[in-house]
Amino acid sequence: MKEKYYIYILKSQNHYRFYVGMTNDIKRRLTEHNNGKTKSTKFYKPWDLFLYEEYESREEARKREKYLKSGYGKTWIKQKWLRSSAG
Repeated sequence: MKEKYYIYILKSQNHYRFYVGMTNDIKRRLTEHNNGKTKSTKFYKPWDLFLYEEYESREEARKREKYLKSGYGKTWIKQKWLRSSAG
């Protein structure tokens, strides 16, 4: 069976912050973020999974991750955020 890749967006429970990442195991990755194992997110924990997307290849997932980390991608995330109950 071919491995799946995911891009994910986390929302800090205590701060107006989000984080975009890529993984092949969302559950493990969320645990790592919440245990402070990621330098860029440890000061804003705890985190909730806000959104994720599944991809067939690492290359597709990486392309989407790069977009979401761009200015246009951040705007897209903020619009999604404001339309959800997470805002």
